[in-house]
Amino acid sequence: MNDSSPESVRVDQLEKRFGRFVAVREISFAVEKGEIFGFLGPNGAGKSTTIRMLCGIITPTAGSGTVAGYDIFTESEHIKHAIGYMSQKFSLYQDMTPFENIRFYLGIYNVPQKQWEEKTAWVFEMTRLKEARDRLTRDLPPGWRQRLALGCALLHDPKILFLDEPTSGVDPITRRHFWHFIRELTETGMTVFVTTHYMDEAMNCDRILMINEGTIVAEGPPKTIIRDAFPGETEADLSDAFVKLMARRDR
Repeated sequence: MNDSSPESVRVDQLEKRFGRFVAVREISFAVEKGEIFGFLGPNGAGKSTTIRMLCGIITPTAGSGTVAGYDIFTESEHIKHAIGYMSQKFSLYQDMTPFENIRFYLGIYNVPQKQWEEKTAWVFEMTRLKEARDRLTRDLPPGWRQRLALGCALLHDPKILFLDEPTSGVDPITRRHFWHFIRELTETGMTVFVTTHYMDEAMNCDRILMINEGTIVAEGPPKTIIRDAFPGETEADLSDAFVKLMARRDR
């Protein structure tokens, strides 16, 4: 493990094959510590497969890489303890209360029991769910459930937070609060790796990488990508750039 590196994530020539199908094709990129890194692409582009490799869930076919200083081929269990992960599909237990979900994940993450009371109080304060602590999770509005999932993903103080379409189905006000909180997390040094289909949200990222058919098509700060896709056109936005770059790859 090399924790002195300025990078939270680095992959070189990373590839994943499923039989003859190449889901991710020799991609290389790095994510700096403390930045919000956006990972964008259409459905089936290879985003989820890449995240699963980075999170130690599946083993790459070829290439190399590290996450939080750990090798993605040989140290997947260390990676799982160093990261937080929040899926686009709600991953908590619907038939449990928020309080019960928090206590369950405190145990899963092996958080010392002497910290449980403080951690539980912190999650309820951060998510503004104290009044709902004893309601069944399935009865909570979608935005409340996503806030709870985010809180549980942060219980063990991860170095890197992976967010897979975290605001899908969430109202605009909750989305705005969510991104404000994400920025606060990075100011403490945490790295956030996020996928989203909302281009206005992607503008909150320090840098973004666009992928299509398993191949990188663009990388850089959002404004730079827009400028490079539409030089001299001040009215273009990230949605315009995304459509243009994906169409170019599809030809």
